[in-house]
Amino acid sequence: MKAAVYTGKQDLEIKTITEPKLIDGGAIIRVSGCGLCGSDIVKLKQGSAAQNDVPGHEVVGCIYETGENKDFMPGDRVVLGHHVPCYECIFCKNKNYSMCRQFKATNIIPGGFCEYIYVSDKHLANTVLKVPENMPDEHASFTEPAACCLRAVQRASIKPGDVVFIAGLGSIGLIMGQVLKYFKAEVIGCDLLDGRIQLAKDLGFDAAYKYTNDQEIAGLIKTNFQQEGPDKVFLTSGNVKTLSTAISSVRDGGSVLVFASIPSNEAGFANNDIYYRELTILGSYSPSPEDLKNSLKFIEKNVIKVDNLFTIYDISDINQAISDTNSNRIIKAFIKLS
Repeated sequence: MKAAVYTGKQDLEIKTITEPKLIDGGAIIRVSGCGLCGSDIVKLKQGSAAQNDVPGHEVVGCIYETGENKDFMPGDRVVLGHHVPCYECIFCKNKNYSMCRQFKATNIIPGGFCEYIYVSDKHLANTVLKVPENMPDEHASFTEPAACCLRAVQRASIKPGDVVFIAGLGSIGLIMGQVLKYFKAEVIGCDLLDGRIQLAKDLGFDAAYKYTNDQEIAGLIKTNFQQEGPDKVFLTSGNVKTLSTAISSVRDGGSVLVFASIPSNEAGFANNDIYYRELTILGSYSPSPEDLKNSLKFIEKNVIKVDNLFTIYDISDINQAISDTNSNRIIKAFIKLS
C-alpha cells in the first residue's frame, strides 16, 4: 500500500509498504484522509521520529475488515483517536489520561498517512466513532484536535465571563477560541497574519489584534476588556516569544495554559513572576475518549466551525503541504488518500 514514510530527512518519502494484518479482534480501516498535525511537523524538524515511521493520527476512513467486534461493520465511516487510556492507573484516576502508560503505548498501526491502518479492540471500544452521515471527511478529521482544545479549556477551569487571551491563531487557536466562546468566556486573539486575525473575528472572537509588541497587546486588552489583564492566557503558538507575551499580559493571580511545543533549550517561565504574582502555569496535551465524543458533537452541531481552516492535498503532495504549513501559506492541511 502507499504510505508517507519518515526516512531520516525533514521530507517524507512516498513508498509502498506492507498492509497491516487484522489481529486480536480489532479492525482494519481504509483511510480516506488524515489531518496534518503540528506535532507531525515538529517531529520532522527535530528528527525525533523513528526511521520508517508513518506519521499521522487525525484519521477519517471506513471500516474495511473487523474481527469479533459487532459494533462496527465494513463500510462504516469512522473517525478515531490514536491512544487509549486504561482507566485504572493513578493517572487515569486523576483524569491525567494522556499520562497513562497504556495511553502512551497504544497506537494505530502504522500511522495515518497510508491507505490502511490497524486499530485494536481497545480502540474500537473507546476511541473509534461513527461519523454522522452528512459530515464531510475533512470536517470529521478535526475531531482529535478539537478534543484537545476541549480538554485544555476544561483543564483551565473557565468560568462564564472570564477574559481569555489566545496567543497564536493557527488551527488550534481558532478552534480553542470557539470552544471558549461556548463556555461563555470573552475571547481575545493575537497573531502576526491579517487573514487569521480576520478569520478569528468571523468566528466570533470578541477581538483579535495584530501582534506588534508585548506592551501594546497587554495595553489593548487592559483598555478594552479588563484593566487588570486577562484571567487566562492560552499559548497556542510554538514561538518562544509568546512566553513573554503571556507573562506580560496575564493578570496577577491568573493562569497560563501551554498548548504548544517549544524547543526545550529556549523554553521557560520566570520563576519570580510565578512566585510573587501567584501565577498558575499548566499544560494540556491530549484528549480522553469522552473528549473525542464531545468534540465530534461540537463539530456536528456547528459549535466548532472548520470550513475555512483546511486545504486539501493528495498524499503525493504531502511535502508541499508541510512546506505550505511551515510558511503560513495555509492554516492546516488535510491529506487525502482515497
